[in-house]
Amino acid sequence: MNGAATEEYLVRSGSRHTVVLLADRMGCGAGDCFTEGSEGLFLLRLAALLASGWGGRVLMLKVLVVSEGESVSTYSTRAQSLRKSLENETLVALAGTKEHASGLVTPVVRVALHGGVAQEVREFLETEPGALLLLPMDADTRQRKREPRTMEEGQPSNGWLGRALKKPLPCDMALVQMPKEGYKGDSPTAPFETGMRILLPVRGGPQAELAVVLSQAMTEAIRAQVAVLHLVHGDMPERERASEEAPFNELLEGLRVGRSDGEPTTNVRHIYATSQNPTASIGRVAEEYDLVVIGAGGDEGAEMGGFSKMVARASTPALLALKTRVPVGPAIRAARKRARPHALRPEELSLIVDKWFAENTFHANEFSDLRRLVEIKEQRGLTISVGLPALNEEETIGAVIAVLKESLMERVPLVDEIVVIDSNSTDRTREIATALGVPVYIHQEILPEAGPALSGKGEALWKSLHVLKGDIIAWVDTDVTNMHPQFVYGLIGPLLREPRLGYVKGYYHRPIKSEGKLEEEGGGRVTELTVRPLLNLFFPLLSGVVQPLAGEYAGRREVLEQLPFFSGYGVETGLLVDLLERYGLYSIGQVNLEKRVHRNRPLADLSLTAFAIVQVILTRLQDRARITLLEEVNRSMKLIHFDHDHLSLEVKQVQDVERPPMVNMRNPRIKIG
Repeated sequence: MNGAATEEYLVRSGSRHTVVLLADRMGCGAGDCFTEGSEGLFLLRLAALLASGWGGRVLMLKVLVVSEGESVSTYSTRAQSLRKSLENETLVALAGTKEHASGLVTPVVRVALHGGVAQEVREFLETEPGALLLLPMDADTRQRKREPRTMEEGQPSNGWLGRALKKPLPCDMALVQMPKEGYKGDSPTAPFETGMRILLPVRGGPQAELAVVLSQAMTEAIRAQVAVLHLVHGDMPERERASEEAPFNELLEGLRVGRSDGEPTTNVRHIYATSQNPTASIGRVAEEYDLVVIGAGGDEGAEMGGFSKMVARASTPALLALKTRVPVGPAIRAARKRARPHALRPEELSLIVDKWFAENTFHANEFSDLRRLVEIKEQRGLTISVGLPALNEEETIGAVIAVLKESLMERVPLVDEIVVIDSNSTDRTREIATALGVPVYIHQEILPEAGPALSGKGEALWKSLHVLKGDIIAWVDTDVTNMHPQFVYGLIGPLLREPRLGYVKGYYHRPIKSEGKLEEEGGGRVTELTVRPLLNLFFPLLSGVVQPLAGEYAGRREVLEQLPFFSGYGVETGLLVDLLERYGLYSIGQVNLEKRVHRNRPLADLSLTAFAIVQVILTRLQDRARITLLEEVNRSMKLIHFDHDHLSLEVKQVQDVERPPMVNMRNPRIKIG
């Protein structure tokens, strides 16, 4: 095994609360289910540990099968008796253990007609959001066309489990293998002692995320020590290896979370290695651990894939093979494409962008039926906020607010709140907004715990996430002189109608004033001369975005709060690149807002804007390539001033600061290096 190990802190706040055990697959109800060293006791203790770490519960499910000719209602007494016996058995089994808690395990008895066990179990699992089903690894999950006609009274016959867990899975699940002969622990229950060692051989994707969530629960319960192992084949070409590593790198990036008190919760060793025989390598590393958690692989229902079976055979400690409701394959392929778009052939890349452009480009007039949008919004229980960033906009902000408030709040209740995020204007911007009944926040005064306030539009947008309340958030610039309600409903419409979208960008014709005259074309100079060429070069999947710097855009809160924000001119470019990397091209939409007239900025200001945006793009290339492209000397720009016969240089410091995802401010994370 080659590859240096580095220690990192990974924390994942688990949203699941329920662990489910199937008593019928554990032989429970006869009084000998949880004897010392038994598989039943192993599964029960594991379930109790996970539930304890999550602050949840264990549901012990037992299904009674109604005999032919009997009434279902007559099984009430048997159900009562079974619940009592299951509760007593689990309490006795957990007595004196670290997982003992009188209310932790809840017995659940369901009654099914002959042949209806599979449907009963599946429906039960589907009604438990966030449930994790634990099964012994040798559980018979094969689907059979026929069941034997005879069965023990009150017991389900064989073959039902495969049908209950057919594709798509009703919930996440874990196939559990007890420690084998040769395991270095003192007894079959040794893995569940304080400080147990957990190995996660993962490649990324939903199963890897679930593996980290499970290890986090055990860390909370018994201070488990966790190591994340990533193996790639030693002969893999560099180009293919970068693609293979992409899902794993996304996993690490997405799991850099800390506790609210700033202390690390899970101490995780990250082991990266190359190997000619990954199965044997995992088996050797596993000898130093008490529990191995892997993805189960395989396409059919609860079945394990071939590689996972080989790892299970090669490992002596206890092993969990995980299968998630979310399909793994598409998530892995999407991560690889996000990381290596330039690995695609030019014709493939062009087709992807063209297809996205055709399917994800909208027009505002598609959403002009505002009452229909309100109906969709109410059906989905969503709220909508509009944030108006402003700095010295007294000439235009009154009209902007009046148009949006009258058309989208008073006439039709599409928008729930309009808020001005002011950047310490020195004119009457705030007074005008307040007089029109709109809340005003000064962005420099929001979130003082984030440290010294920064200047820049990106800082105002980032902080606005802290005060805006909506599930969908739209931002509209306040220097627009031709404000129309479609600037908002055109952005909101695609998000309401298309749940797959997480972010929608506006585009429009941009006239420009030249010698006092309004020319129909010529606006968007930084876009056409700087941003679009660089995106085509380095992030070609974004080459179909018409106006990446447009100031009108909207997104879902759960998406926006997961993204970092650059503090200044580079905020729009940074958001697009990060959306592509994290959520994929098809999470982004764009909408034609027709025409936008606003105050044009001097060429010198545009030069500074372009310089800041180039820095943002190079920063993201650094992150991807793991090389240094920017030094401190690159953070200043010399502006050339012509003044009659005098020529001079002015040095301007230009550097956007990257603010962390807003979710971090609610649950602060530990930054890892």
